[in-house]
Formats: sequence, structure tokens, C-alpha cells
Amino acid sequence: MFWVPLLLLACALAALSCGRLCVAAVRAAASEARGAHEGRRLTLYEAAFLSGGPGRVIDVALLSMARGRRLLLAHTGWATVVDPVAGDDLERSVLGAIGPAGQSRIAPVRRAAAAGDGVRALADRLVAAGLAVPDGMWSGIAGAARQVRAAAAAVVALGVCATLLPAQGREGEMPVGVWFALPFFLTVSCLAIARFEVPTTRWASPAGRRLLGALPSRDDLTSVAVRGIRALEDPALRAALSHRDPNLDGYRETRS
Repeated sequence: MFWVPLLLLACALAALSCGRLCVAAVRAAASEARGAHEGRRLTLYEAAFLSGGPGRVIDVALLSMARGRRLLLAHTGWATVVDPVAGDDLERSVLGAIGPAGQSRIAPVRRAAAAGDGVRALADRLVAAGLAVPDGMWSGIAGAARQVRAAAAAVVALGVCATLLPAQGREGEMPVGVWFALPFFLTVSCLAIARFEVPTTRWASPAGRRLLGALPSRDDLTSVAVRGIRALEDPALRAALSHRDPNLDGYRETRS
């Protein structure tokens, strides 16, 4: 019966990790329930944030200004101001990031504008509506899911060790490995349920993903908002916006 402590350890690991993931799922569901989504339609910037975060929002703003001939985007990765009149807060953030010289590299402009008040206010509105994943929740969900996967691997390892121990019971008794199948099934089931019940993307909640799925692709700006710069057909613009800051993509600024 030397395998019993190993079984207890496996059960404890499975229970604790699954419990943490369940708590994260409950918090995500509570956050989504705060908003009213019936009949709501996403704006272009909202769709961009839910699809790709702050950097995607600024990509859409840059592209919109370029199409409006207020900004020149060179394929070499430089942005030049043609008309310094901003159409909204996000365009104002872009112009402020470019600076009074009227010209700047696109990568630092994206970084500065993505951390600006315009994107921060947009993110807060989406979180309040239950369409975006709140700060800290995604990292909590991802961490809990990693812990459950680690627990599943640990259960398998403990089961193998228990099976290899000598004198594992008398003939006719239930094989030791069957006992370890119970905590393993718990971890796998928890991961399977979480796949459908908690946010699987960093930015959009399940409600946000549903609205994104209903968003019609009317023009190339909408396509860029949802799919990113790979949706651009203009090779010069695609080359201009391809100058990325590796510290920004996937980055989310901290909100106070």
C-alpha cells in the first residue's frame, strides 16, 4: 500500500488546480454578465481592440489617417503628418506620439499611442460592457490552465511510479493505475469544460467574440481591425505597418 500517499498527492494536485481554474471561470462569467449586449454593434476601434489589442487599434487609426490623406506612411517604416487635424481621440494620440517635428518611425508611434489615454478609455468601456477581458483576468486564467495541465502530467507520473512499486496488492484486486485515472479524468474534464466556458483569447470575452463573429467585413479597414495587417492588399501600406515593436504586440498596458 505504499502507493496510497502517491494517490492522495495526485488527488490533491488535481483538486487544487481544478479549483483555481473554476474560480477564474466564475470571475470571467461574472465580468461578462455585467454588460448588456442585445442589439449592440461594435465600432471599428472596438473590433480592433477585441481582435488584437492596443497595437491593432493604432494600426487601424494609422491606416484611417493614411486613407484620409492626413498621414503619409512610407514603406520604410516612417510616418509623416500631412494634415495635423485629428478626427478623434485616437488620432490625436497618434499625432501626439509623432510629435511636433511631424515625422517619426512607426514602431515608437504605435508603442506610445497604444499606451495613451484614448486606448485606455476604449479598453475600460469594453471591460465595463463585459466584452473585453479585464486586466489580470487573462493571466489568471492562463496560469490556472497551465497549472491544471501540469497537474495532469504529475498525476500520470505519480501513477507510473505507483505502478512500478513492488508488492502493489494481492491478486484479483483493482489495478493501481485505475485509481490514478480518477484524478487524471478530473483534470482533463476541467480543461475540456474551460475551453468552452472561459475566454480563450487575451482580449475578447465570449460575448465580445460573438459580436466579432457577427461583424460584417465591409471594407479593408474592417478587415484589418479583425484580421490584422495581413488583410491589407496594398503592399506599400502592408510594408509600412509591418515595422513592429516586439515589446508591443501582445502587450497590454496597466490601467490604474
